[in-house]
Amino acid sequence: MSARGHATGNYALFIGLRYSFSRKRNRFTSVIALVSMLGMVLGVASLLTVLSVMNGFGGELRGRILSLVPHGFVSGDEGIEQWRSLASRIESLDSVLAVSPYISDKVILASGRTLRGAVLTAIDPELQARVSKIPAALIQGSLESLEEPGFSVVLGASLARMLGVRLGDSVQVTVPRLTLTPLGAFPRSKRLTVTGIFEVGAQPDSYQAYIGLRSGQKLLGPASGVDGLQLKTDNLYTAPETMATVARLLPPELGVKDWSQTQGSLFQAVKMEKIMVSLLLLSVVAVAAFNIVSTLVMSVAEKRRDIAVLRTMGARAGGIMAIFVAHGLGLAAVGISLGAVLGVFLSLNISAITVFVENLLGVKLFDPSVYFISKLPSQLMWSDVIAVVTASLLLSLLATVYPARRAARVAPAEVLRYE
Repeated sequence: MSARGHATGNYALFIGLRYSFSRKRNRFTSVIALVSMLGMVLGVASLLTVLSVMNGFGGELRGRILSLVPHGFVSGDEGIEQWRSLASRIESLDSVLAVSPYISDKVILASGRTLRGAVLTAIDPELQARVSKIPAALIQGSLESLEEPGFSVVLGASLARMLGVRLGDSVQVTVPRLTLTPLGAFPRSKRLTVTGIFEVGAQPDSYQAYIGLRSGQKLLGPASGVDGLQLKTDNLYTAPETMATVARLLPPELGVKDWSQTQGSLFQAVKMEKIMVSLLLLSVVAVAAFNIVSTLVMSVAEKRRDIAVLRTMGARAGGIMAIFVAHGLGLAAVGISLGAVLGVFLSLNISAITVFVENLLGVKLFDPSVYFISKLPSQLMWSDVIAVVTASLLLSLLATVYPARRAARVAPAEVLRYE
């Protein structure tokens, strides 16, 4: 860059920032500038806070649901008879930590006159504990009770509450598989004893039920095989790659899925919701940014004499534009900086602030009996902070273009003629 270019940049930045923070401006212009800055502060702070809360909700949802859902599944249309040998082959992979068999079907559970649809999954309690965290989620009873003689069932807490049953009570299960009798074909039905209740604080609490593998083979079939295998990998986020490797080891008649395929639609919906909320709140930042247009237009009208003097002293149109771009970005940078600091503070302390408000008002904002959470989760991601600050600066830069071009077109001879 030439010496003339350096000089232009230096005086433009100096004069622009002087205009931004001078106390000698018109009072009305000062008020408009202050409102623009406050709008930027609120917009950036609210956007960062909401993004952090949505990150927290996504993390809670992922942690709770995936505590029950294995990382991958291997299944066959006709079931898997020799599942033990297949499980040994799969476990030989370094990236596979554990394998557990399962049989699953949709059923109807009944208690008295109450009927509820559910997903009944037959598991081996010892092997299941290696692929999911269901033992840690039990609030009553034990998973090992499913291996005891008789037909036992472990229910989700919400499902048990809807059925009105507790530990030791019985529920009637009806399976959509027919049993042939001399009187005709009838759905299979069996009375199960509730020996455990689990709670993860997510949707599985309202529909999931577990029985032992041997009970499942008698009730759900197949008699000696299983519907499929559940896998736990060494890394949740590389599970798709691991399952692709598993698929290459298996016969083509066996299907392979990972958690992103079985639960992906839910997390995709959460991600889409975050994007839409971000766009809506970014419009608040955009409104604050374009308030800068009003500030700069009034500032151009107020500084017409200064512009004319600068032009007669040799300032180019580009230099005048740079002055008002620096003027607008100076105002915006202060608002964005304060908003970012406030947003980071709120994101890191929103849970404590929520508890303080609850204690102050004597109300419970998140009742655990109604919601799956008892406090507002938050997870600040610095990538979000960088993205919000960058987007806000770009919007502010865009807002300065029109007033700066208008300032550059001021005719110095016409202005000075009436001075």
